Amino acid sequence: MSANQKLRNVAIIAHVDHGKTTLVDKLLQQSGTFAAHQAVTERVMDSMDLERERGITISAKNASMMYGDIRINIVDTPGHADFGGEVERTLMMVDGAILLVDAAEGPLPQTRFVLQKAFQRNLKMILVINKVDRPDARVDEVTELVQDLFMELSSEDHHLDFPILYASGRHGWASKDKNKTENLKDLFDIIVEHVNPPQVQTVGTAQMLINNLSYNNFLGRLAIGRVERGTLATGQNIVLMTTENKLLPAKIIKIRSYRGLEQVDVDSVSAGDIAIVATGLTDLAIGDTIADAQNPEALPRIEVDPPTVAVEVSVNTSPMAGREGTYLTSSKLNEFLTKEAMHNVALRVEPTSSPEVFILKARGELQVSIVMENLRRTGGECMVARPKVITKRVDGVELEPVEHVVLDVPEASVGAVTEKLSIRKGRLENMQALGHGRTRIEFSIPTRGLLGYRSTFLTDTKGEGLISSYFEGWEPSRGNFLSRLNGSLIADRPGKTTEYGLCGLEERGRLFVAAGEEVYEGMVVGEHSRDSNLDVNAVREKKLTNMRASGSDDSTKLSPITRPSLETALDWVEDDDWIEITPKSIRIRKRM
Repeated sequence: MSANQKLRNVAIIAHVDHGKTTLVDKLLQQSGTFAAHQAVTERVMDSMDLERERGITISAKNASMMYGDIRINIVDTPGHADFGGEVERTLMMVDGAILLVDAAEGPLPQTRFVLQKAFQRNLKMILVINKVDRPDARVDEVTELVQDLFMELSSEDHHLDFPILYASGRHGWASKDKNKTENLKDLFDIIVEHVNPPQVQTVGTAQMLINNLSYNNFLGRLAIGRVERGTLATGQNIVLMTTENKLLPAKIIKIRSYRGLEQVDVDSVSAGDIAIVATGLTDLAIGDTIADAQNPEALPRIEVDPPTVAVEVSVNTSPMAGREGTYLTSSKLNEFLTKEAMHNVALRVEPTSSPEVFILKARGELQVSIVMENLRRTGGECMVARPKVITKRVDGVELEPVEHVVLDVPEASVGAVTEKLSIRKGRLENMQALGHGRTRIEFSIPTRGLLGYRSTFLTDTKGEGLISSYFEGWEPSRGNFLSRLNGSLIADRPGKTTEYGLCGLEERGRLFVAAGEEVYEGMVVGEHSRDSNLDVNAVREKKLTNMRASGSDDSTKLSPITRPSLETALDWVEDDDWIEITPKSIRIRKRM
């Protein structure tokens, strides 16, 4: 074993919206990665359209920067619990991690999750208390809370040997003593001093574990990972070692390495470095090993926490199928879902007894909605059912997943939130005032209790609440509860909706469609104000007569409608519903 002293591999991990990507922007700028005249967008690592629109990181990204004569490979990871699989596989490529914690919000569920995974990998940790310039910052209190978390989760003495820095990622400074500085020099110095250079075997045949996949129009599918042993060079004969212990021979066509945000062609990469390898193979999968052809040895495969929810995904069978997008056959839909699962180790795809329907297993509703959003943006159509919790049976007892949920809410909303969660079989575990009129509540709740709750939560807190959770364990069922108190308004005939027809339905409930839209029999056009379903005529037209008199003609003025988004539809639907997804529309329909 030897250490590559000129290299550091580090990940940046945190709860969602604690400032990871913004801090990476400043690190890249201050390391001279961008030219002085170069215009750089905010959150430059968030390269996907969905990431920019939603302001969250969805997939892990690699970049590289020079600090003196040392090259730092840095990986920006997602902060949302649904994308925890991205964090788990990313941590296998690095030797240290920067844990970012918001100075006002403090440690939240995903902070605990990512720190636990980092300790399991025995990574060297650097704690950065970010956003210390917030007016509601609780720097000392939050520092103590994170130190308590380190004490609780650490399994080795050296886990408690970590430096603490105080920073403002937005303004690009970090210091060891809470005093504002001009730059991030203290953070760069700590990375070089505290994070170990990669300890690798330089002697022996080459090995690289595939941690990520990419695609290039000219080179085909690309494998991304850290070289664990030996050297990989262009033109070298290698074998791909797959899950079924197959050995697929190939030759390295091209090797690339990260320089800033760019991928630069290189002749070879040595152990410890992160590389992008083109082999011409199409059967690459995350967790496979690229090994030398003469003496192939497999590395341990990537193991991540199992999925917690499953949804049925079907070919679109509605009367409007194929009108707004490309009609996907079952083979095309299966191909798309399988490709998504290859790029994300936390996803699973399984067939069902029906050739048109597949089961997609994921970490949560958000992950499902991102997959479906990607499908509709490629022009495809499909249908999705209500997410269901994945249970398991141990010693004849059926166990369901339970989550620890943390909610930051305005004081005025505490009563409504605790009441709704208690109905959903949640148990209150902690409540504390945060100041500035906000309260933090902690609940233990079955995962199925959170399905369909987020839209209700936003309504109860008037959009000001924050909710996050992490998987806590398995428990016997806590009993049944009603997930939705309202029924549906269902169109009983096809046609175009009219103002006259919808006006008579407004007093029956909340509408999802406007006048002039085409509907079909069985399509859900609104939410009933009662707990039963109601068949309605949304296309009714006013009968015209020759008689006219003042006051006899009703004035029809419809209230603004709230169209369900993909996330709110997944929250709202029941077991007998389908969500019809096309590039232009999100519709809800009954199965029969």
